[in-house]
Amino acid sequence: MPPTSSRRLPPADATVVTVSELNREARRLLESGLPSLWVAGEISNLARPRSGHIYFSLKDAQAQVRCAMFRNSQRGLTFTPQDGTQVLLSGTVSIYEARGDYQIIVNRMEEAGAGALQRQFEELKAKLDRAGLFAEEHKRRLPPLPLRIGVVTSPTAAALRDILNVLKRRFPLARIIVYPTHVQGERAAGEIAGALAAANRRRECDVLILARGGGSLEDLWPFNTEVVAQAIFASELAVVAGIGHEVDVTIADLVADVRAPTPSGAAELVVPDTTGLEHTLRQLERRALLASRGRLQAARQQHRQLTERLQRSHPEALLRQLQQHSDELIRSLQQHMQRGLQTRQAQFDALGARLRRAWPAARVTLLVSQRRQASQRLVRAIHNRLATHRQQLSGAARQLHAVSPLATLDRGYAIVLSADQVVRRADALSVGQQLQIRLGHGRAAAEVTAIDAPAADSDS
Repeated sequence: MPPTSSRRLPPADATVVTVSELNREARRLLESGLPSLWVAGEISNLARPRSGHIYFSLKDAQAQVRCAMFRNSQRGLTFTPQDGTQVLLSGTVSIYEARGDYQIIVNRMEEAGAGALQRQFEELKAKLDRAGLFAEEHKRRLPPLPLRIGVVTSPTAAALRDILNVLKRRFPLARIIVYPTHVQGERAAGEIAGALAAANRRRECDVLILARGGGSLEDLWPFNTEVVAQAIFASELAVVAGIGHEVDVTIADLVADVRAPTPSGAAELVVPDTTGLEHTLRQLERRALLASRGRLQAARQQHRQLTERLQRSHPEALLRQLQQHSDELIRSLQQHMQRGLQTRQAQFDALGARLRRAWPAARVTLLVSQRRQASQRLVRAIHNRLATHRQQLSGAARQLHAVSPLATLDRGYAIVLSADQVVRRADALSVGQQLQIRLGHGRAAAEVTAIDAPAADSDS
């Protein structure tokens, strides 16, 4: 018997795939099964080939994973990745089929620490914006003349000294109430929110200043928390935020009713300048005095006018006033017409000047010559046409005269009329009937003395 082979063959109905097909299917399963996710770790084995792509390993204390960041995904990078850099990256899990390497295709990468805080800042900003905490309709107006000003800040901060100096210089009448709180560290956010709530509860100030000096994103982080944002939004007192430097923008700045670039700027926004107030008061005093004098003068003038009206109540005086008013109206109308004529003349002169500047002399000379020639030809044509028409009219007149009844009368004939009717038959007349005879030249009257009527013919 042949020896029995120990090798096992796959069943006849088994599906056999190639390595390429296996890696391709595994890639599809990973890409479709795992959503885009954020991963934190340290960069190592970073490589930058001439293609511009970045290949590296992302590791922590227990494991590592290969990563690839293609050139078109590097546009948002705000730092240069290097070995040893702690990063926070977003991407999709995939497999490089050629080698079967499990890897992350990186879409976005940030430095850990500040990058993570920045992402949290953007997420909270978007959330609060959707909730309407930044809307302008919720912003409260600052009181024009606050006599009690609350300051929420650290009592040892330089920002408080700057605020007090500005308030003392600009508006020494104001009373300053400090609500002490930490402005940095883990406890700061809760203390800031508590100080804002206490100020609203006590009702001992007219406006609030929330202030802190400059610092890093981590230092300013208490002002980027939701608890502080909600406390500012819930405040019934207007809140002016003066946090950090002008380039620093926190969530508290966006929720506050007014944002100042610095703590000193917040103090300047809250109170008016006493120098300006004194100037305004002097102006108001002067205006009141002028108004009083004006009213007294107006009263005197009104009294004088009433007296004059009594004096002018006589009809003759009224007629003189009406005549004078009429003369003034006529004079005003004449002046208006004169000004209108002057305006039109000026416009005409300006248009004439423009026309003269744009006048094409050579073209005009040619056109004038052509017009003269055309006029001469037109005159000759009209004369010729008139002569022809005169000849035609003379011939037509001669023909008309030849067939005219007047020509017949000129040859010795006459027309006999009875009561303006032409007499054509003798038997239509009667003895003694008056007749009119029209001759070639003039008329005559006649009376029928005898009638010689022919016998009736076939026309009767």
